[in-house]
Amino acid sequence: MSTPADVLVVGAGAAGLTVVESLRRKGYRGRITLLGEEPGAPYDRPPLSKQVLAGTWEAERTHLRTRDVLDALEAELVLGERAVALDAATRTVRTTSGTELRAEAVVLATGLNARRMPSLSGAEGVHVLRTLDDAAHLRRELRAAERLVVVGDGVLGAEIAATARLMGTDVTLVGPQTAPMRAQLGHDVAQLLAALHTRNGVQLRPGTLVAGLESDDGRVTGVRPADGDAIPADLVVAAVGSTPATDWLAGSGLLLEDGVVCDSRCRAADGIYATGDVARFHHEGLDRPLRLENRTNATEQSMLVAANILGEDRPYSPVPYFWTDQLGVKIQVYGLPTPTATVHIVEGALEQGRFVAQYADGEDGPVAVLGWNMPKQARQHRHHLIDRYTRAPRPEAVTPR
Repeated sequence: MSTPADVLVVGAGAAGLTVVESLRRKGYRGRITLLGEEPGAPYDRPPLSKQVLAGTWEAERTHLRTRDVLDALEAELVLGERAVALDAATRTVRTTSGTELRAEAVVLATGLNARRMPSLSGAEGVHVLRTLDDAAHLRRELRAAERLVVVGDGVLGAEIAATARLMGTDVTLVGPQTAPMRAQLGHDVAQLLAALHTRNGVQLRPGTLVAGLESDDGRVTGVRPADGDAIPADLVVAAVGSTPATDWLAGSGLLLEDGVVCDSRCRAADGIYATGDVARFHHEGLDRPLRLENRTNATEQSMLVAANILGEDRPYSPVPYFWTDQLGVKIQVYGLPTPTATVHIVEGALEQGRFVAQYADGEDGPVAVLGWNMPKQARQHRHHLIDRYTRAPRPEAVTPR
């Protein structure tokens, strides 16, 4: 495969910027265009629900690179322009202004959109948290609010609840699970996280579905569960998940199923790649499609995409990883905990508030490792998972179009 004369990267977040940097680092001197929907410099998202929301970081601190570093990449930055259509056959992207951008290689790194529920709309004081502007707006209102209800008990919802509680706000965390982040941590560790939130004053409403909002004169006053009385609120955050930003790709000729479907090289079609939260790639070690939503994946996958654009032909078979900081506890998870996995403490102790847990599923051996305030030790136990996630390749389940 010949090196493309030019590369167009759609999405100017961590994933898209990493593609650009990796191409230059590998010596690529062709033309690169980085297209981004937001007008400002590329920034990091994990701090939004923690440091930015708490006010310990100014917005500028989230910027991934300084202007001088961006200029040194010698890439054309087209910011404040949203991609609205792709013709995969000609690798042409059209933007909101009607501009058409064409390249021999196109990388899709458009990330996610916050999911919005009709039952959580129609009143002032209801927020989502996805962008830097979202975080700034939420912080302004949070500083004046006494009672916050967070709807959604996944990673984002739990982080927002933790941050708001540390700011002194009365917080209620509502969600359908039996404990916060049960889907990511499994039952046992999620119960520990629930206890941590409760000790710090977060009011939990597990197993609760939300039917709608209460409001007065257009301003939210509470959340109405499917069963029971309304929960009072001056402010509501809907953290009910996200969806891959693929709406603009309808009719493009690409396969779209919970993201942009790719092969193990992150290739969605001839000359078209996807990376980061939007990419649903074939994981050769697991022999199934996988889409990962985390900052580490955005970086590692984008580095591989850059390598494959330049002809290295490498599969992407990572050991999945994510982390979260909540109420003074740092949690790292390697692998994919399953609902049926048995949890064993292999280092540290629960009563010490520092431990490494191994998740085992039947006779298949360990499927995941979790560190609770033991980041170094958790990473050391990661090696038990490498064979599972990097098995010899099988025939691909996805053929790029």
